[in-house]
Amino acid sequence: MIQFISTLLAHFRRENEEGQTLVEYGLLLALIAIIVIVALLFLGPIVSDIFSNVAENLNGA
Repeated sequence: MIQFISTLLAHFRRENEEGQTLVEYGLLLALIAIIVIVALLFLGPIVSDIFSNVAENLNGA
């Protein structure tokens, strides 16, 4: 039993940078996604108005 616990602790103490890097990339991806969503929420109505004005000008010409 002591051998199993020491092996388990040794396994967790090993530096596994591959998993750490994967977590970092996941956090960066989540941060970028949040920034894009917030930008779309604020800029979406403005862009929609611009396209509506362009469409009205094209239909009126």
